[in-house]
Amino acid sequence: MTSKNLTSIKPEFTNFVSDVQQHICDELEAVEGTQKFLIEDWEREGFGGGSTRIIADGEVIEKGGVNVSTVGGPLPEAMQQKFEVPESEFFATGVSLVIHPRNPFAPTVHANYRYFELYDKESGELRDQWFGGGADMTPYYLFPEDAKHFHQVHKEVCDRFDPEYYPTFKAECDTYFFNHHREEARGIGGLFFDYQRPHEERSVGDLFEFAKAAGFAFTDAYLPILKKRKDYDYNKEQRKWQEIRRGRYVEFNLIHDRGTLFGLKTKGRIESILMSLPPQVRWVYDHHPEPGSPEAELVEHLKPIDWINY
Repeated sequence: MTSKNLTSIKPEFTNFVSDVQQHICDELEAVEGTQKFLIEDWEREGFGGGSTRIIADGEVIEKGGVNVSTVGGPLPEAMQQKFEVPESEFFATGVSLVIHPRNPFAPTVHANYRYFELYDKESGELRDQWFGGGADMTPYYLFPEDAKHFHQVHKEVCDRFDPEYYPTFKAECDTYFFNHHREEARGIGGLFFDYQRPHEERSVGDLFEFAKAAGFAFTDAYLPILKKRKDYDYNKEQRKWQEIRRGRYVEFNLIHDRGTLFGLKTKGRIESILMSLPPQVRWVYDHHPEPGSPEAELVEHLKPIDWINY
């Protein structure tokens, strides 16, 4: 790709991530009812900054964060090697969220929508740009109708742009959100797309519109599920199971997650990067759920499944 094909949309995407952050926080606060997001704006040494929004100790949401960040400057050496480029300048912005509900029957959810530009170090010319993002859901108890709804909303968004998007991005999600060291998926999947670049049949505007549509559809995909499950009765054993499964979530974020690793390598803000970790977790040595139990049923379904036709 040559720079002739590239058009920067830095300000447009920066505005989008702020707008979708506000939209998602407003919708989540309405469901939570008792707690509001704590807003902490911050600046990054050199260039950039962001807005960290954290909600905690609610009746519905035990802990959650919806963060916006913008970073830029010289591309770190580790990232030069990863992207196989010489010394360069970069710009990256995005919104990232994780919501950990209190009720074990309500699933944890993660989403992010991001944009990256790469520039020639000497001339400052835009050399490369791409979009990434997606959303995935991690239940503690399996409700197939919830998984179907989450996937259906995302499929409908994808189909408005390209019929190949949903099957492609679902497969990427199933592959990416997988704890290889345990041979199990993190949850029931969703969408995951990365390094989506413009080309002759797909303009930067097309990709931007898709990212916006996916971002604003997040609340349609997740909030009906949260509202349905948030008031279920649960006991101490079900809560313990939730905390064991949260441990698997932590393992993925600290071992495999690209966003976490990118944030640490680019000297991102540690508190914002690690806000995705749940407040209470447990690891039980060699734990296996009782065969035939609802807990075992969940584990049996932690693999690629066609949830829409399940």
